[in-house]
Amino acid sequence: MLRQKLAQAPKTKLNQTLRSWLDVLMCGADELKETIQGLSDKNPFVDIQTNFKQSKKSYFRQISKNTINDNSELYTIDTPSLYDVLLSQISPPLFPTLKSQNIAFKIIECIDDEGYFEYDDDVLSGFDVADIERVRARFAYLEPSGVGACSVNECMKFQLVELDLDDDLQKTCEILIDNLDTISNYKHLKLYSSAVAIIKKLKNPPAIEYLHSSTNVTPDICINTDDGIKVSINDEVYPLVVIDTEGIDERMEFVASHVKSAKELVDALELRKATLYKIGLMIVEYQYDYFMGGDIKPMRLKDIADELGRSASTISRAIANKYIDTPRGTIAIKSFFSTALDDEISNAAIKSYVSELVKNENRAKPLSDNQILELIRLKFGVNMVRRTITKYRKSLNIASSSERKRIYAIA
Repeated sequence: MLRQKLAQAPKTKLNQTLRSWLDVLMCGADELKETIQGLSDKNPFVDIQTNFKQSKKSYFRQISKNTINDNSELYTIDTPSLYDVLLSQISPPLFPTLKSQNIAFKIIECIDDEGYFEYDDDVLSGFDVADIERVRARFAYLEPSGVGACSVNECMKFQLVELDLDDDLQKTCEILIDNLDTISNYKHLKLYSSAVAIIKKLKNPPAIEYLHSSTNVTPDICINTDDGIKVSINDEVYPLVVIDTEGIDERMEFVASHVKSAKELVDALELRKATLYKIGLMIVEYQYDYFMGGDIKPMRLKDIADELGRSASTISRAIANKYIDTPRGTIAIKSFFSTALDDEISNAAIKSYVSELVKNENRAKPLSDNQILELIRLKFGVNMVRRTITKYRKSLNIASSSERKRIYAIA
């Protein structure tokens, strides 16, 4: 049993390290190097080495140091957000006046993560609706194509603008977009096949590439099932902490104090690894069926905390912003644990069920959020509100029932 392999570290050492270096345990893999660097900046005997920079430092040989690596540009990729991209395009000649620019900025505030516009009285107060719509119409010329539309239909029409189609084909596409629910009734149109081919290539939602880029994360734990189930820590994310006291008397009070602090930092990193490794083992033990292709089972923070002899708050901090790489994809560790719904039901189980419902729904009559809510109540016996289902659906990149109906009609 995996449980027999879990050796507990002394609680005294854990508590001392947590008090001194809690940030090390809490930060995600992508933030680890920066966190360690911040904790060691004032320690003259510590050098942080990574795959990008391998150097050795001595306090007396290098009194001052550069805070920016000369090669940093090689590893820095600027990925602007959807809103950065939109804001950079609000300028003449498309938005020639200060008024049109101000309205455009307010419109951007009303655009959700998927790129769709939703009217907000509070944000747009003080502007005439006609003026707002005139400015919003110009978003058809912005990137990403289709952004700022109110619906799937309008999003498609926005995207047609940049295709520069001939008049007849443009008109046919618009007719079909306006009648997605009954699109097959227009097969008699001369350019029907060409128009359908174009419509199928249009994207939904308009900001889909930005949704995708936000999912790029670095896992802390790796699960391999090629030859049984193996748990490992992603060592590549851990910087090497080098304590350099060459030629220095470590008995000096100044030196001894900083060396002690440096060793605590090394201990904190090792504790982080050990804690996450133990959590990985426990997840595999509790979720064995999931790694073999089954569903995620209910799992409470308290259960794993009791098994490891730690508090639930410590485990909660340890899994925050952490990800696990599995044969079924990279997912947040917290997805395995129940939160807010019920001690026996996990969010991941609910989301998985929603995904399955939509996957197997009647395409002629897609399930509404209210219908999904009722099915969840029947299966899990939990009380939820419709807006929670809507939130889950959006997090899974599942369109609304009316939008899915239109998409099914096209497909």
